[in-house]
Amino acid sequence: MFGFGKNGKTENNNEETVPGLGKIKNIIAVASGKGGVGKSTVATNLAVALCQQGLKIGLLDADLYGPSQPRMMGGREAPKAKNGHIIPNEKFGVRFISMGLIQPDQAVIVRAPIAIKAISQFLSQVLWGELDYLLIDLPPGTGDIQLSLAQQARLSGAIIVTTPQKMAVEIAIKGAQMFEVVNVPILGIVENMSGLVCSHCQQTTEVFKGGGGVELAKKLEVPFLGAIPLDPEIMMSGDDGVPILEKSKTSHAAKAYLDLAKNLLENLQKVQVQSFEIGPGNIKLHEKDGSLEIEWKDGSLSSFDAYSLRVKCPCATCVDENSGKRILNPASVSLNIQIKEVKMVGRYGLSLQFSDGHGTGIYKFKNLKEENREVPSMSV
Repeated sequence: MFGFGKNGKTENNNEETVPGLGKIKNIIAVASGKGGVGKSTVATNLAVALCQQGLKIGLLDADLYGPSQPRMMGGREAPKAKNGHIIPNEKFGVRFISMGLIQPDQAVIVRAPIAIKAISQFLSQVLWGELDYLLIDLPPGTGDIQLSLAQQARLSGAIIVTTPQKMAVEIAIKGAQMFEVVNVPILGIVENMSGLVCSHCQQTTEVFKGGGGVELAKKLEVPFLGAIPLDPEIMMSGDDGVPILEKSKTSHAAKAYLDLAKNLLENLQKVQVQSFEIGPGNIKLHEKDGSLEIEWKDGSLSSFDAYSLRVKCPCATCVDENSGKRILNPASVSLNIQIKEVKMVGRYGLSLQFSDGHGTGIYKFKNLKEENREVPSMSV
């Protein structure tokens, strides 16, 4: 892999000694359907805005191929290592990590499986410590990295960034649909580059057609978190490595980011209340017969025998991905098969390891709850 924790400087200090996400209260993905909408700029300035609210904030740059955070955060020093783990850099009170810090002068030319392993290392080997919020700056699109993050990190929600144009809005919808599939709540929509504000008269000129973000929020039935202006100061702050809020808190752009942070916090609380009854409250694996029992947060109970789950495994080796036809022969599965291990997959499902060695299927909570013993074949 990329040798995280080896190329950086070793340092012995009082940083947290347990790596991973265990001490992070909320993990929020900042996403977009397409590139060029200013998603990384929004993620950076939102992180600083949240930090200025007195919160402990982390920022993970998950765009391995085009990392932006080292430039925007004004910090390119290689991260230090401790006991084989990596200590995130810190600027403006925000802890951050990026491939641009690990390999600053090299293009990352790897296939998706290697990129996913790198993301896994970011999630499991970084000494984030205690954080109120970790923002994950995702790459554009709905590919392997986005799906891997949704599976490995229990995301509190996602923010979708778009620009006003119809093309950007249409593609942003696809990004939102991916999160809906993996049961990650959409916390709201941000419209970036939303009009040019004159520094003299404070009048707004719609350089692009306006209203795209509001339209998208209405279509998805999610909150509109705010509009960020098309402001030269934001561009220059990104180039200078000094976020706009560190330069001035009174500019139109700075106020927009402070309002965005406030709206995000309010909507996250609402989503957490609404989703309280969704998902499993307790999962019990019976060792005697290898069966599975799920007590849901709404008080209902579901039970599954291992054989029924195994023969309806939704993975690509058991179901043809093109036709949806089941290709696993039930007769090839032992009636005495057992479930040996159960793991949570993000917010939306379970991964089951069976006694025959099979363990690649992801069983969605939604399907398990609705169908109980009848588990549909659709998976992610």
